[in-house]
Amino acid sequence: MLKCRTVWKKLAPLARSSSTLCRQNVKRTGLNNGRIPTCVPAANMSTGPGGLGGDNLKYTIMVGAACVGSLTYAYFLLKGDQKRYQERIEEITTRSQRSSKEEAATVQSEPPAVEATQTEAVPESVPEAAPSPEEPSPPAAPAEEPAAPAEAAAPSETTAPPPAADSTPASLKVPSHSPYLLIGGGTASFAAARSIRARDPGARVLIVTDEPDLPYMRPPLSKELWFSDDPSVTETLRFKQWNGKERSIYFQPPSFYINSEELASAENGGVAVLTGKKVVHMDVRGNKVKLDDDTEISYDKCLIATGGVPRNLQVIERAGEEVMKKTTLFRKIEDFKSLDNVSRNAKSITIIGGGFLGSELACALGRRSTESGLEVIQMFPEKGNMGKVLPEYLSNWTTEKVKREGVKVIAEALVKSVTCKDDKLEIHLKDGRLVKTDHIVAAVGLEPNVDLAKSAGLEVDSDFGGYRVNAELQARSNIWVAGDAACFYDIRLGRRRVEHHDHAVVSGRLAGENMTGASKPYWHQSMFWSDLGPDVGYEAIGIVDSSLPTVGVFAKATAKDTPKAATEKSGTGIRSESETEDTATSPVASVTPLPPVAHKDDYGKGVIFYLRDKVVVGIILWNVFNRMPIARKIIKDGEEHADLNEVAKLFNIHED
Repeated sequence: MLKCRTVWKKLAPLARSSSTLCRQNVKRTGLNNGRIPTCVPAANMSTGPGGLGGDNLKYTIMVGAACVGSLTYAYFLLKGDQKRYQERIEEITTRSQRSSKEEAATVQSEPPAVEATQTEAVPESVPEAAPSPEEPSPPAAPAEEPAAPAEAAAPSETTAPPPAADSTPASLKVPSHSPYLLIGGGTASFAAARSIRARDPGARVLIVTDEPDLPYMRPPLSKELWFSDDPSVTETLRFKQWNGKERSIYFQPPSFYINSEELASAENGGVAVLTGKKVVHMDVRGNKVKLDDDTEISYDKCLIATGGVPRNLQVIERAGEEVMKKTTLFRKIEDFKSLDNVSRNAKSITIIGGGFLGSELACALGRRSTESGLEVIQMFPEKGNMGKVLPEYLSNWTTEKVKREGVKVIAEALVKSVTCKDDKLEIHLKDGRLVKTDHIVAAVGLEPNVDLAKSAGLEVDSDFGGYRVNAELQARSNIWVAGDAACFYDIRLGRRRVEHHDHAVVSGRLAGENMTGASKPYWHQSMFWSDLGPDVGYEAIGIVDSSLPTVGVFAKATAKDTPKAATEKSGTGIRSESETEDTATSPVASVTPLPPVAHKDDYGKGVIFYLRDKVVVGIILWNVFNRMPIARKIIKDGEEHADLNEVAKLFNIHED
C-alpha cells in the first residue's frame, strides 16, 4: 500500500497538468472563434476547430494510460503483500507449535528429578512460613524508621527457621522475572523493599541473599545479644534492649513475606526472599542476573545492596588453615553463634582491632569473663581505644573504661606473625612481645563487596571503594546502589562511603523511593552510634577523624545520661534516623567568646566538634542522646562559629 501511494503521488501531478492543459485548449479554441462558449460539448474537446483536436486526444490517451498502469501496479502489489502476510502467519503458527512441543518434551523429562528432590526433602521436615498475598502490616511512611519496626512477632514465629533454600526444586522456587530485584538481604535491602511497597502498594519485590536467614539487624550481634541472660539466645536470637523490652533480631517474622514461587501471581504483590542464593553475574544490557546455580532472573529495576565482607590480616591468611580455623571474622549471625560457643569453651580470646566493633566485642566478652574466668585481650596499633575516631584524651579515658570491664588491653601492637603451637595460637608482635591465646577475633574493618562490578561494567571508586553512584544513588539508569557498597557524593562533605546502620537505612529507603520515580538526591547526613555496655554510649555524625582539630565541651553526667536511660525514655534500642529536621534550630554564636572549658578526668557527657578549615564537619555526642537533629543542622549550615562553647549549649548538656 505504501508503494502504491508513492506511485500515485508521482503520477498525480502529470494527470492534473494534462487535464488543465486540455481545458486551456478548449478555452483558446473558443476565443479564436470570437466568442466564449457557454457550454462546450464533450465532442469539441477532440474535434473542435482551431486545429488543436489532435493534441487533446494525445493528452487524454496519456492520462488514461497512466491511470491504467497505476491500477495494474497497485493490484499486483496488494496481491504480493497478501501472499507475504499469509506466509508470515504460517511461520509464526509453526514456530509456536514447535515451541509448545519442546516445552512438553522438557516437562515430561523433569518429573523424575523433581520427585527425587521432594523425596529427599521430606525427612528434614523443614517448617515453611504460611504464604501471605498481602503484607500483614501497612508499609512504613518515608519519614518512619524502616530499621526499627514494631515489636517482633511471638517467639514461635520468630524462632521458626526460614524455609531451607534447597527444600524445593529450583525450577519452582526461583521466579524468572521480578519487577524489583534487590541483591543482598541486609538492612539497606529491607529498607528499600519497605520504601518501594509504600510508594507502589502492588509492587512485586524479590530479595536475593546468600545468607540462610531472612533480613535482620546487625548491631545487636555485637551489643545487646551478649548481655542476654537466656542460655538459648543463639537459637531464639531475641534480646532485651537497655530499656528492658524484648524483641527479635529479625526485622519481620516469616509471615511478613510471600513465597518466591508465588511472587509473579500475587494479586497485591509482596516481598519475597530467596535465601542461600548468590548473584554471580550481572548482564546490564539484558537486564538479568545469573545465580550460583546458573538460574537467570530478569528485572525491570535492580538495587545492589551487597554490603561488605570483613577484612583479615595478611599475616593470619598466610599462617595456614590451622590458624584460620581458630580465627573469627565477625559479621553475620553464624559468626555470633560461633563466637558465643568459643567463649563458653575457650580459656582465652584475643580481639585484634580497636575500632567500634572490636571495642564493643571486648566490653561484651569482658563482662562474660567475670563470670566464667575467660581471659579477654584486645590489641590495636593505636595509642588508645578507638584512637582513629576519638581525640587522644577521650581515647585514653575509653581505654581505661574497657580495662574496667575486665579486658587486658595491649596498645601500639603491630602483629608480625601468627603460629599454632600445642593447640595454642602464638601472636608475635613487631616489638618482640608474644601473646598466647586460644582464639582470635579479627575486627580490622570492612571491605565493600563489589564482586559484580566487572560483569556489570560498573565503576568502583579508587579512593573509598564501593560502587560509584550519582546523587540519586544510581549506577545506571535502572540500577541503584545503597548501604556499605555505595560510594556517594555528599553535597556538604564531598564523596564518601559510610559503613553504619543508619546510612544503610536511609540510603536504602531513598533508593527504594527513586526506584519508584521519586528522583530525590541523597542529602542526608547519616549518624552512627556505639555503646560500651549499658552505661557509656555515643552518637556521631559527619566526619569524625582524630587527625582533625577538635573542640570538646563536657559537663557532669547524671543517672539519665546513659544508653540505658535513653532507651527507657525513647522506647527503642536501635538508635537510628527517626528524628526530623524540623526540630533543629539554627545556632547563634556568642559575640564575646567565653574562656575554653578545661578537660576533666571524668568525661561524663559532652559534645566534641571536629573542624576542617574552621568549619564543623563532624560531631560526637558523648552520653548525650536525642539531639541529633541539632548536630545535623550545624553541619548542614557549614558556618564558622566564634565560640563553640556557646554552640554546645544548644545540646542542653548543662541541664541536670
